[in-house]
Parts: sequence; structure tokens; C-alpha cells
Amino acid sequence: MNQPASRYTRTAIALHWVMALAILGNFCLGLYMADLPMSMTRLKLYNYHKWTGATILTLAALRLLWRLTHRPPAELPAPKWQHTAASTTHWALYALFFAVPLVGWAYSSAAGFPIVLFGVLPLPDFVPKDHALAEAIKPWHGGLAWVLFGLVCLHLAAVGKHMVIDRDGLIRRMLPGRA
Repeated sequence: MNQPASRYTRTAIALHWVMALAILGNFCLGLYMADLPMSMTRLKLYNYHKWTGATILTLAALRLLWRLTHRPPAELPAPKWQHTAASTTHWALYALFFAVPLVGWAYSSAAGFPIVLFGVLPLPDFVPKDHALAEAIKPWHGGLAWVLFGLVCLHLAAVGKHMVIDRDGLIRRMLPGRA
């Protein structure tokens, strides 16, 4: 009687694609800005990176809340190991949606560089200022970002498999527009 939908909701689709673009953009920005010499441009880019990270964290909370309160489409026929791999990858992605920005926030706080969202809304320090702590946290932010990037690549490879090999229409469930 209450059949699962064949597509994700418009809200889930919007959150997926906005977060995908924000994460990809912020990852590229992080790679670019890290090697810049100290300058006003570098400081401005670091602020943009922090603002985007805080936005991603907020969107992740909204996305998780939406996902927990809305049933996803029914699973497509596939071997059990593929369902397990997909579920594990999706929940790992969700964990990293939170971990990467939270560790970045902790690093920024420990380094003594507060986050002032959009230049007007100061966020509280996540941890106390502590240079040794900042140095310990810094590689975790980058490392977790690379793990997130790797899982995104795995996710894209699985989508490609469904498009090219399985040809099962999986991508249509997450594309904007009508069914």
C-alpha cells in the first residue's frame, strides 16, 4: 500500500547537488589556497573556504535530518554485496560531511583564527587556542578531505557502472526535473 517512491524527493535532490558542488568547489579551493604565499588574497580565500565549510556543515545537518525522516527510493535489484557497499559508502560520506568541516573548525579555533561567517557572524571557538593542538589537528582536516574525495570518486564510479554496464536508470532517481 505505501510503496517507496522511484525517485528521491526534490529536497533530497537539491541538497545532494548543492552539497556536491560545494564540496567539490571547497576541495579545489583548499588545494589551491594551501600553497599560496601569505597575502590578502590567501587570507580572503581561507575565509571563503571556512564559510563554505560552515555552509556544508549546515547543509549536511539538513540533509541528514531529511534522510532520516523521508524514505529513499526502493533499492534496485543487485547482489547483496553491492547493496552493502552502497550503504556503507553512503553512511561514510554522511560521516565525512560532518567530520571534515568540524575538524577544520577545530583547527581554525586551535590556531587562533576565528570563523566569522560571511564577515558578520562570529562562530564560537570549537576548541581553545592551542598551537600544539592546531598542529596535531591540521593533517586530519586534509586527510579526511582526501578520504571524502576518494569516496566521492568511488560513488561516481558506481554511478558510471550503473549507467554503462547495468543500464538500470539509477541516475534518473537523483537528477533534477520530473520523473
